[in-house]
Amino acid sequence: MSSLFAGSTEPRHVVTLSGGKDSTALALYLRERNPDVAYEYVFCDTHKELPETYEYLDRIEARLDRPITRLASKHGERGFDHYLKLYGGFLPSPSARWCTRQLKIEPFERHVGDDPTLLYVGIRADENRGGYISTKPNIRAVFPFREDGLGRTDVMRILEQSGVGLPNYYQWRSRSGCYFCFFQRRGEWVRLRENHPDLYKKAKAYEKEDQGYTWVQNESLTQIEDPDRKAAILDHEAKDRARRAARRRPDRLTQAFGFEAPDDEDDGCLICHK
Repeated sequence: MSSLFAGSTEPRHVVTLSGGKDSTALALYLRERNPDVAYEYVFCDTHKELPETYEYLDRIEARLDRPITRLASKHGERGFDHYLKLYGGFLPSPSARWCTRQLKIEPFERHVGDDPTLLYVGIRADENRGGYISTKPNIRAVFPFREDGLGRTDVMRILEQSGVGLPNYYQWRSRSGCYFCFFQRRGEWVRLRENHPDLYKKAKAYEKEDQGYTWVQNESLTQIEDPDRKAAILDHEAKDRARRAARRRPDRLTQAFGFEAPDDEDDGCLICHK
Protein backbone atom coordinates (compact mmCIF):
# COMPACT_ATOMS: atom_id res chain seq x y z
CA MET A 1 0.00 0.00 0.00
CA SER A 2 2.80 2.42 0.80
CA SER A 3 3.94 2.21 -2.81
CA LEU A 4 0.90 4.27 -3.76
CA PHE A 5 2.78 7.30 -2.50
CA ALA A 6 6.12 8.76 -3.49
CA GLY A 7 8.82 8.74 -0.83
CA SER A 8 9.23 6.57 2.24
CA THR A 9 6.65 8.13 4.58
CA GLU A 10 4.31 5.54 6.01
CA PRO A 11 0.73 6.55 5.20
CA ARG A 12 -2.02 6.92 7.75
CA HIS A 13 -4.66 4.19 7.58
CA VAL A 14 -8.09 5.75 8.07
CA VAL A 15 -11.44 3.99 8.19
CA THR A 16 -14.45 6.29 7.98
CA LEU A 17 -17.57 5.14 9.78
CA SER A 18 -21.10 6.26 8.93
CA GLY A 19 -22.96 4.41 11.65
CA GLY A 20 -24.24 1.98 9.01
CA LYS A 21 -23.69 -1.70 8.41
CA ASP A 22 -21.08 -1.74 5.62
CA SER A 23 -18.60 0.74 7.07
CA THR A 24 -18.93 -1.00 10.44
CA ALA A 25 -18.31 -4.44 8.95
CA LEU A 26 -15.28 -3.06 7.11
CA ALA A 27 -13.75 -1.71 10.33
CA LEU A 28 -14.26 -5.09 12.01
CA TYR A 29 -12.93 -6.98 8.99
CA LEU A 30 -9.75 -4.92 8.74
CA ARG A 31 -9.11 -5.10 12.48
CA GLU A 32 -9.32 -8.89 12.35
CA ARG A 33 -7.34 -9.27 9.12
CA ASN A 34 -4.54 -6.82 9.93
CA PRO A 35 -4.29 -6.51 13.73
CA ASP A 36 -0.87 -4.86 13.53
CA VAL A 37 -2.01 -1.95 11.37
CA ALA A 38 -2.63 1.25 13.31
CA TYR A 39 -6.04 2.02 11.83
CA GLU A 40 -7.65 5.33 12.69
CA TYR A 41 -11.43 5.32 12.96
CA VAL A 42 -13.30 8.53 12.28
CA PHE A 43 -16.92 9.60 12.21
CA CYS A 44 -17.93 12.90 10.64
CA ASP A 45 -20.53 14.19 13.07
CA THR A 46 -23.10 16.53 11.57
CA HIS A 47 -24.74 16.92 15.00
CA LYS A 48 -27.96 16.03 13.18
CA GLU A 49 -27.67 12.27 13.64
CA LEU A 50 -30.18 9.88 15.14
CA PRO A 51 -29.74 8.86 18.80
CA GLU A 52 -29.47 5.26 17.57
CA THR A 53 -26.42 6.21 15.51
CA TYR A 54 -24.51 7.49 18.52
CA GLU A 55 -25.45 4.37 20.48
CA TYR A 56 -24.18 2.18 17.65
CA LEU A 57 -20.89 4.07 17.51
CA ASP A 58 -20.37 3.36 21.19
CA ARG A 59 -21.01 -0.33 20.50
CA ILE A 60 -18.52 -0.35 17.62
CA GLU A 61 -15.91 1.47 19.68
CA ALA A 62 -16.20 -1.09 22.47
CA ARG A 63 -15.77 -3.98 20.03
CA LEU A 64 -12.79 -2.41 18.24
CA ASP A 65 -11.22 -1.42 21.54
CA ARG A 66 -10.01 1.69 19.79
CA PRO A 67 -11.36 5.26 19.95
CA ILE A 68 -13.51 6.63 17.16
CA THR A 69 -12.58 10.24 16.48
CA ARG A 70 -15.64 12.46 16.05
CA LEU A 71 -15.03 15.13 13.44
CA ALA A 72 -17.18 18.21 12.93
CA SER A 73 -17.32 21.23 10.66
CA LYS A 74 -15.48 24.39 11.62
CA HIS A 75 -18.72 25.64 13.10
CA GLY A 76 -19.36 22.61 15.30
CA GLU A 77 -22.95 22.06 16.35
CA ARG A 78 -23.96 25.19 14.41
CA GLY A 79 -22.49 23.73 11.24
CA PHE A 80 -25.62 22.76 9.33
CA ASP A 81 -27.54 25.88 10.28
CA HIS A 82 -24.56 28.07 9.46
CA TYR A 83 -24.24 26.67 5.95
CA LEU A 84 -27.99 26.64 5.41
CA LYS A 85 -27.95 30.37 6.00
CA LEU A 86 -25.05 30.79 3.57
CA TYR A 87 -27.05 28.88 0.94
CA GLY A 88 -30.02 31.19 1.41
CA GLY A 89 -32.19 28.58 3.11
CA PHE A 90 -31.90 26.24 0.12
CA LEU A 91 -32.14 22.74 1.58
CA PRO A 92 -29.65 20.12 0.39
CA SER A 93 -30.97 17.58 -2.08
CA PRO A 94 -29.70 14.72 -4.28
CA SER A 95 -28.71 17.28 -6.91
CA ALA A 96 -27.27 19.84 -4.47
CA ARG A 97 -25.49 17.90 -1.75
CA TRP A 98 -23.72 20.77 -0.06
CA CYS A 99 -24.18 19.06 3.31
CA THR A 100 -21.88 16.20 2.26
CA ARG A 101 -19.18 18.62 1.18
CA GLN A 102 -19.38 20.95 4.17
CA LEU A 103 -20.16 18.51 6.98
CA LYS A 104 -18.43 15.31 5.85
CA ILE A 105 -15.72 15.78 3.24
CA GLU A 106 -14.18 19.04 4.41
CA PRO A 107 -13.86 17.99 8.07
CA PHE A 108 -12.24 14.73 6.96
CA GLU A 109 -9.78 16.39 4.60
CA ARG A 110 -8.93 18.96 7.25
CA HIS A 111 -8.32 16.14 9.74
CA VAL A 112 -5.77 14.32 7.58
CA GLY A 113 -4.19 17.53 6.26
CA ASP A 114 -1.35 16.84 3.85
CA ASP A 115 -0.37 13.49 5.35
CA PRO A 116 -0.23 10.53 2.94
CA THR A 117 -3.49 8.75 3.77
CA LEU A 118 -5.13 5.49 2.76
CA LEU A 119 -8.88 5.89 3.12
CA TYR A 120 -10.73 2.57 3.49
CA VAL A 121 -14.26 2.61 2.07
CA GLY A 122 -16.88 -0.10 2.60
CA ILE A 123 -18.21 -0.53 -0.92
CA ARG A 124 -18.94 -4.20 -1.52
CA ALA A 125 -18.05 -6.45 -4.45
CA ASP A 126 -21.75 -6.87 -5.30
CA GLU A 127 -22.38 -3.13 -5.63
CA ASN A 128 -22.23 -1.13 -8.81
CA ARG A 129 -21.39 2.32 -7.53
CA GLY A 130 -18.51 4.61 -6.81
CA GLY A 131 -17.44 6.19 -3.56
CA TYR A 132 -15.77 9.30 -2.29
CA ILE A 133 -12.59 9.96 -4.25
CA SER A 134 -10.60 12.90 -2.95
CA THR A 135 -9.07 15.37 -5.36
CA LYS A 136 -6.20 15.76 -2.90
CA PRO A 137 -3.12 13.85 -4.10
CA ASN A 138 -2.24 12.69 -0.59
CA ILE A 139 -5.48 10.70 -0.14
CA ARG A 140 -6.00 7.34 -1.84
CA ALA A 141 -9.28 5.43 -1.53
CA VAL A 142 -9.03 1.68 -0.92
CA PHE A 143 -11.96 -0.76 -1.32
CA PRO A 144 -11.10 -3.98 0.59
CA PHE A 145 -14.51 -5.62 0.17
CA ARG A 146 -14.40 -5.11 -3.56
CA GLU A 147 -10.79 -6.29 -3.78
CA ASP A 148 -11.49 -9.40 -1.69
CA GLY A 149 -14.81 -10.23 -3.33
CA LEU A 150 -16.99 -9.74 -0.25
CA GLY A 151 -20.69 -8.99 -0.67
CA ARG A 152 -23.79 -8.38 1.40
CA THR A 153 -23.92 -11.90 2.85
CA ASP A 154 -20.34 -11.52 4.07
CA VAL A 155 -21.13 -8.16 5.67
CA MET A 156 -24.07 -9.60 7.58
CA ARG A 157 -21.95 -12.57 8.69
CA ILE A 158 -19.20 -10.26 10.00
CA LEU A 159 -21.71 -8.20 11.98
CA GLU A 160 -23.42 -11.25 13.42
CA GLN A 161 -20.24 -13.10 14.39
CA SER A 162 -18.72 -10.00 15.97
CA GLY A 163 -21.72 -9.49 18.22
CA VAL A 164 -22.07 -5.88 17.06
CA GLY A 165 -25.12 -6.63 14.95
CA LEU A 166 -27.12 -3.96 13.17
CA PRO A 167 -27.84 -0.43 14.41
CA ASN A 168 -31.21 -0.15 16.13
CA TYR A 169 -32.57 2.31 13.56
CA TYR A 170 -32.81 -0.62 11.13
CA GLN A 171 -35.97 -1.52 13.03
CA TRP A 172 -37.67 1.31 11.16
CA ARG A 173 -35.17 2.87 8.75
CA SER A 174 -32.97 1.52 5.96
CA ARG A 175 -29.98 3.87 6.03
CA SER A 176 -27.52 5.77 8.15
CA GLY A 177 -27.35 9.55 7.99
CA CYS A 178 -28.93 12.68 9.40
CA TYR A 179 -32.43 12.44 10.79
CA PHE A 180 -33.60 14.67 7.94
CA CYS A 181 -31.67 12.88 5.19
CA PHE A 182 -33.36 13.68 1.88
CA PHE A 183 -32.64 10.15 0.65
CA GLN A 184 -35.17 8.75 3.12
CA ARG A 185 -38.15 6.98 1.67
CA ARG A 186 -41.53 8.48 2.44
CA GLY A 187 -42.35 5.56 4.73
CA GLU A 188 -39.20 6.31 6.69
CA TRP A 189 -40.33 9.87 7.19
CA VAL A 190 -43.59 8.50 8.56
CA ARG A 191 -41.69 6.28 11.00
CA LEU A 192 -39.33 9.11 11.96
CA ARG A 193 -42.43 10.94 13.18
CA GLU A 194 -43.52 7.83 15.09
CA ASN A 195 -40.13 7.08 16.65
CA HIS A 196 -38.74 10.59 17.07
CA PRO A 197 -41.58 13.13 16.87
CA ASP A 198 -39.26 15.84 18.18
CA LEU A 199 -36.81 15.32 15.31
CA TYR A 200 -39.64 15.21 12.77
CA LYS A 201 -40.85 18.53 14.12
CA LYS A 202 -37.36 19.99 13.80
CA ALA A 203 -37.04 18.70 10.23
CA LYS A 204 -40.41 20.20 9.33
CA ALA A 205 -39.34 23.56 10.72
CA TYR A 206 -36.55 23.74 8.12
CA GLU A 207 -39.00 23.55 5.22
CA LYS A 208 -40.27 26.61 3.35
CA GLU A 209 -43.21 25.33 1.36
CA ASP A 210 -43.95 28.67 -0.25
CA GLN A 211 -40.46 28.63 -1.81
CA GLY A 212 -40.50 24.95 -2.68
CA TYR A 213 -37.82 24.13 -0.09
CA THR A 214 -38.96 20.70 1.13
CA TRP A 215 -37.04 17.56 2.07
CA VAL A 216 -39.14 15.36 -0.22
CA GLN A 217 -39.53 16.40 -3.82
CA ASN A 218 -42.96 17.90 -4.49
CA GLU A 219 -44.28 17.05 -1.03
CA SER A 220 -43.90 18.65 2.38
CA LEU A 221 -43.66 16.94 5.74
CA THR A 222 -46.95 18.57 6.68
CA GLN A 223 -48.58 16.76 3.75
CA ILE A 224 -46.86 13.46 4.62
CA GLU A 225 -48.23 13.49 8.18
CA ASP A 226 -51.82 13.86 6.98
CA PRO A 227 -53.59 10.64 8.12
CA ASP A 228 -54.90 9.71 4.66
CA ARG A 229 -51.54 10.38 3.01
CA LYS A 230 -49.72 8.49 5.73
CA ALA A 231 -51.98 5.45 5.23
CA ALA A 232 -51.40 5.52 1.47
CA ILE A 233 -47.62 5.73 1.92
CA LEU A 234 -47.50 2.79 4.33
CA ASP A 235 -49.79 0.70 2.14
CA HIS A 236 -47.59 1.29 -0.90
CA GLU A 237 -44.48 0.50 1.12
CA ALA A 238 -45.91 -2.76 2.48
CA LYS A 239 -46.72 -3.97 -1.03
CA ASP A 240 -43.26 -3.00 -2.26
CA ARG A 241 -41.58 -4.76 0.66
CA ALA A 242 -43.59 -7.91 -0.01
CA ARG A 243 -42.45 -7.91 -3.63
CA ARG A 244 -38.80 -7.54 -2.59
CA ALA A 245 -39.11 -10.21 0.10
CA ALA A 246 -40.45 -12.65 -2.50
CA ARG A 247 -37.31 -12.15 -4.56
CA ARG A 248 -34.79 -12.69 -1.79
CA ARG A 249 -34.46 -14.83 1.28
CA PRO A 250 -33.80 -12.54 4.25
CA ASP A 251 -30.77 -13.12 6.46
CA ARG A 252 -30.96 -13.83 10.18
CA LEU A 253 -30.15 -10.29 11.28
CA THR A 254 -32.79 -8.81 9.01
CA GLN A 255 -35.33 -11.34 10.31
CA ALA A 256 -34.46 -10.43 13.88
CA PHE A 257 -35.01 -6.74 13.21
CA GLY A 258 -38.14 -7.14 11.14
CA PHE A 259 -36.98 -4.52 8.66
CA GLU A 260 -34.96 -4.97 5.52
CA ALA A 261 -31.41 -3.70 5.70
CA PRO A 262 -30.49 -2.19 2.32
CA ASP A 263 -28.32 -4.18 -0.06
CA ASP A 264 -27.79 -1.81 -2.95
CA GLU A 265 -27.97 1.81 -1.86
CA ASP A 266 -26.61 3.99 -4.61
CA ASP A 267 -26.79 7.20 -2.68
CA GLY A 268 -26.06 8.57 0.76
CA CYS A 269 -22.89 10.25 1.95
CA LEU A 270 -20.11 8.97 -0.26
CA ILE A 271 -17.25 9.53 2.16
CA CYS A 272 -18.47 7.00 4.72
CA HIS A 273 -20.78 4.88 2.66
CA LYS A 274 -23.50 3.14 4.66
